[in-house]
Amino acid sequence: MSATTPSSPSLTDSDIIRLAQSCAPIPSSLLSTQSHPTLLSYLTSRSQSSSPSQPVSDYTLSLLSLISQSPQTHSLSTLLSSLLLSYTHLFTSFKIPHDPNSLKTLQLFHTLLPHVPTTHLPQIIEPILSFLPQITDSENAQILDLLPRCLSLIRNSDEVERGGHVVSSVLDQILELNWSKGLLIKMVSIVRDFPVLDKLRAREFVDKVFDGMSSLDLQDLPSLVYQLLVLASKGFVKKDVIEGIVMFFGSKMERKKASSIVRQVEGTVLLHVNFAVKQDPSLGQEVVGLVKSDLRAFNHFTVAVLLSVSRVRRFGEASVGALKMAILTAYRDYKFAKECKWIPDDMKEEYLHNVKVVEKAMLRAVNESNYGREHIVPSILQFAFVLLESVEEGNHKELCNLSGLVGIEELAIQMLKAIFVAHDMARNEIIEQCKFRILSLKPEQSMVIIRLLSNLAQSYPYPMLEHVSRLKELLDYFTFMHGKVAAQLVTALLPLIKFSRDLKDYTILVMRKAMFRREDTIRLAATNAVIDLILAEKQSKKDDLLSFQESSSQASSSQQSEIPYNVGGGLFQELSGLLQRCLYQPANVKEVMYHGLVKLVLMDPSSGGAVFDFLLPHFLHFFKEDADVQLGISCCIKSESGKAYVEEPLDCLLSCVSWMLLLQPNGKTEKALNSSWACLGFSLSQENEVGRNSSADSFYSSFLKIRKSLRNQNIEGIFGQTQDGGSSSFEDNKRKCSAFVLSGIIEVLVNAIATELDKASDRTKLDLEKELIQFVELHHSLNKDTCFSSKSTAVRKGSTRTPAHDIPNNINSSHSKEMQGRISFFATSSIYQILQTLLRLLDTDYSNNVEASQMHSQSTSKTSKCSSEFISFVLNVSLSHIKSSLLLRNEDPLRTLIYGEIKILGSPLLKLISLFKSGPKLVMDQKKKEAKGKKDVGRMEHLHLALICLKELIMICSNSDLTGLLEDMVSISTLQDADLETECERASRIEDPHIRSKELFILKTLNPLFSELLAVSLFGEVEIICDLILMIGGKLPCQLRNSHGAWAISLCKNNEIKNTKVGKSVVTLAISLSSPPNDLAISQDMARELLQVIGSEGDTPEEVSEIYPLINHQTSSAINSCILHIVEAVVVDMDWAIKRLKTFSLVSQKGIHLNQNSEESPELAFEENLYARAEAVVKVLSSFVSMSLNDMQAEHVLRLTARFYKHLAQISKLRIAPKGCKQIFPSLKFQKLVEVTCKELTVPLYIFMEIMQKKQQENANKKGIINRIKRENRCIPDLIFQIEDYEKYLIQLSKVTKVNLLRHAKRSTARDFRIKLNEESREEENAPSPEAIPDNMNAVENESAEDLDDNEGNASERVLSPDYINSPPAVEDSGSDNEDGDDHPPSAKRLKRVNRVVEDSEDEA
Repeated sequence: MSATTPSSPSLTDSDIIRLAQSCAPIPSSLLSTQSHPTLLSYLTSRSQSSSPSQPVSDYTLSLLSLISQSPQTHSLSTLLSSLLLSYTHLFTSFKIPHDPNSLKTLQLFHTLLPHVPTTHLPQIIEPILSFLPQITDSENAQILDLLPRCLSLIRNSDEVERGGHVVSSVLDQILELNWSKGLLIKMVSIVRDFPVLDKLRAREFVDKVFDGMSSLDLQDLPSLVYQLLVLASKGFVKKDVIEGIVMFFGSKMERKKASSIVRQVEGTVLLHVNFAVKQDPSLGQEVVGLVKSDLRAFNHFTVAVLLSVSRVRRFGEASVGALKMAILTAYRDYKFAKECKWIPDDMKEEYLHNVKVVEKAMLRAVNESNYGREHIVPSILQFAFVLLESVEEGNHKELCNLSGLVGIEELAIQMLKAIFVAHDMARNEIIEQCKFRILSLKPEQSMVIIRLLSNLAQSYPYPMLEHVSRLKELLDYFTFMHGKVAAQLVTALLPLIKFSRDLKDYTILVMRKAMFRREDTIRLAATNAVIDLILAEKQSKKDDLLSFQESSSQASSSQQSEIPYNVGGGLFQELSGLLQRCLYQPANVKEVMYHGLVKLVLMDPSSGGAVFDFLLPHFLHFFKEDADVQLGISCCIKSESGKAYVEEPLDCLLSCVSWMLLLQPNGKTEKALNSSWACLGFSLSQENEVGRNSSADSFYSSFLKIRKSLRNQNIEGIFGQTQDGGSSSFEDNKRKCSAFVLSGIIEVLVNAIATELDKASDRTKLDLEKELIQFVELHHSLNKDTCFSSKSTAVRKGSTRTPAHDIPNNINSSHSKEMQGRISFFATSSIYQILQTLLRLLDTDYSNNVEASQMHSQSTSKTSKCSSEFISFVLNVSLSHIKSSLLLRNEDPLRTLIYGEIKILGSPLLKLISLFKSGPKLVMDQKKKEAKGKKDVGRMEHLHLALICLKELIMICSNSDLTGLLEDMVSISTLQDADLETECERASRIEDPHIRSKELFILKTLNPLFSELLAVSLFGEVEIICDLILMIGGKLPCQLRNSHGAWAISLCKNNEIKNTKVGKSVVTLAISLSSPPNDLAISQDMARELLQVIGSEGDTPEEVSEIYPLINHQTSSAINSCILHIVEAVVVDMDWAIKRLKTFSLVSQKGIHLNQNSEESPELAFEENLYARAEAVVKVLSSFVSMSLNDMQAEHVLRLTARFYKHLAQISKLRIAPKGCKQIFPSLKFQKLVEVTCKELTVPLYIFMEIMQKKQQENANKKGIINRIKRENRCIPDLIFQIEDYEKYLIQLSKVTKVNLLRHAKRSTARDFRIKLNEESREEENAPSPEAIPDNMNAVENESAEDLDDNEGNASERVLSPDYINSPPAVEDSGSDNEDGDDHPPSAKRLKRVNRVVEDSEDEA
């Protein structure tokens, strides 16, 4: 040995390299530990060279190659450890370059790590940890490849003391450091090789990664995300990885400039996500679940991810469904929060913000779909059409307009329009989907798709022209569509018809075929389509003419003279034959055509001549100039199957002709006509009479003759010609139809006279007023024959003319509106003139009444009679006109022509109301009681009708210009109550004009009207005033609304009103205009007073409440139902609130961070508000279950209480934390709610049900009792189930929180609901002896509520009825294992047990 020892160092570094290259065996010197320092010194010396990379790498690799031949040898393993430690120091001190050579060396070290002594590994890890802050790029991070294996060896070794603690300490040090870009990328790539991380450290690691991703270069992001997805697919905190990805690209990437590169990077990431979901479907479930659990995770990238995931067949429906639910939930939540009074304002703003975020995210995701994410385009198309199908007609539109939101329908249309523009290949699919859905969906849903088609045609006509063939295929189904859909389809295609002669000709061909169909709806749709085609052509020529005039500074006279000819012909002339066929169609088709011709003349007045020429031959069938009776009313009436109907709407024809005459150019006929029809702007002249009369002149002349003839004609003479032989009922029906047409003609003439009044001189006004009254009397004489009553049969074949009060409030298209209702024959300006005339006549009439009251003048009574008829006519016409304004859309040109500024009717109506209100005072001074009674009845009817007109007018204007209407009426209000002057002065200083006008109108008009009408017991009119106050006052801010609520409360306390409807209306005002929590506090007070008036079982009721005289025997039932209705609305609110509470609970349980300051979080405030509302409901219901109610009211209370307990059970269930989550201690508000419910509601509720059953037994033989018992047999078991379900969750919550929530539930009282068997039923059912039941009851009563924590099952038995002792409680099994058990009905055993209680009670009777 001594000879060999000196020769050991003879191996130089070059020798080592040569030996390794020659694959020589291990030299003996390497096996000696004495040579190790020398070998390590070679490494140090080589690192000091000018280019150390290759020398160090060659030597280290050679030495490792020799060591690898026998690495398990102790001396070699020690050399390996020392070599690795030295190389680590050189690498971390930057003494050697970090390049491919160093990477190759470290990889070889990695393979030999298991042979390094485990006790030496912590020394190797220490310099690596110290080096982590210096890592800046991927080359510096090469040495980190050693770290995971070192930690794994330490963790799995028994040689290192507390190896697990060492590993945890190293991981904690790594997580505490600030990671550079290079370190972050490296850590993501090696984290999968680390020893198993617990969830807490794994989540901390993911958070650190996503926090540092903002500093990475864009090109590094896709690969990093892919590595994270690979980690997630291996079970590495999937939810946190998915949430981190969508939140990073959805929010944190906003800080980077939104360039095309960023969008391309996002597109690549989407492809990675799509591929990862295909490989691991659980990742797709996490994506869908993230959106469902919390809307705050919703952003544009979340949308893109869901759309990308939906391309995976397994997640197609789930992803689209999650997106749809998120959007619909956002809109519904905001709609509910906006209307809910007890939700905090900051929470309402949050819901509004959520909707805006959803809209913005959807539109951005779609707009960026052409940046490397074309694979999601089919998903966008699918989702957009799904959204369109989910649109509820008219829903959310008003809300969106007020809040500046886009709306579901417009959002989907904008998405499809963006795809239509950006992706040529998607256009075919969009058109095909539109075609398929229009033909397959319901009419209401099809209308939404047609609006999309209309948008595309208007915005992108030229790209749409490429798909004319498909649109023609769609038109082939015209005759098989719903009439409304068919008409709107042609309207939607009009912008394309302007550019495509082929489409235009094909549409006309389809319309010609449709005219021969038997279905009235198809013929109506075809008529509408033909009119729309003509109007579209006129508008196109008009636009072309305007553009030509702008491009040419001057036009020749010949060009100007040719313009009327060109415009007057065209499509109208071409389709005149088709329109001629319309004249032989049913009345409703003719009406549509007549109104369409008015639109044509309104658009192009020069077309009037051609239209008059078209109509005149048809009109002459019903007008004979030489006959004594010029109007052939009998020709308008036809009979079929023994029933008469109107075939020709002559009144509509004359009305439309009168409108067209008004629209004629003045230059053509101003000199030609000069007569009393100045209202039409024309007069007859000798110049035109000499030459050939035009069609317009013939119509003018005919109108004058009709007007003169009807003024002097005997009505019986006209009707006499219609009475042929036949049954009297048939003749009566025929007379009704004739009177119907004639009354419409009279209205047309009255409209003309009213228009003339505006321009007439003072001398001619008297004659016109006299003529007006004559026509009104004529119209009144027809009232007994007209068929406005519900008893009359169909007047017009194909479509009944709907009375104004039956007009639907929400009709979609103008065409369908014309079919379903009657457009007014009056102009708003004409009705205004008639109202002004009526006001003048009433002023004169009232003054004459006072002057003639002492003269016993009979002429006065005659004048009053005429005025009464005139008043009724004017008010009925006004009401019909106001209601019929809903029949036309705002963009319909006829609406502007006929209805105009309808708000101008408000002031004269209010003046009329003031006159009618003060009228009885004049009559009170008269001596004649009979005349006074008749006048009072007529005046009160007029007052009632005027108030209805005003109410309808305010409702119509509430969506447009309510402020202008109210300001006009406030300006004429005369306040006579000095007590309100201060409040009016305060209200006049309100800056917001909308709020100021509403407040002043209530103070100066409605409140005084209410007091005056109530003083004279005009209860029907008072009810209308209450409706107006509620309608207007409900839109005021909280403080002002509360002031009106306080005014209504004072009415309840100071007035003993015995009218049921007024009492109910005033109570509704008091509660509805009071802000929470005052609304339910008032309900509690009134419920207690109702209990005193109605009385409980065995108590003597009071006649009138001392606190609220409004509550008395006459009004108690109505007020009872009113308060129950309000409580029911609160219970409905609770249903929505619990869903939101469940969302908050899921978010907190799944670790999605809410507000850090939980004490001030809006979620906590929302929860506390919900508990307070529920507690108030308990106190209100506690009074009702103590009342002696009739059967219907008792059943209503039972059903309402069952729903309430169901919500309480859901609330209690949400308080129980699921497995793995921290149990939260129940709040004091919740504990108080449980206490109040047990003490004040549950206990008396069982007594209430027992009393109900006793009444059933006592009244078992009465008529109808069996049906009521059957209904109660359904609601009582449900109520018992809901109560026990609620208490079941309270027991579970008590057990996990160690708080006895049922300490106030007295078993002996609360569960005194026992089976009572008579002798016969005991023998039949072999029941135990009667003594057994009290023994069982005593056993239950002696149980203490404090023992419920010992045994949950036993506690559940104790809270059940005695019958449950003999059988296990099934409900206990169903609750704890089923998350959705709160909606399940009672089990079969429970239903059988509970039904026995009721059945046995029946047997006792």
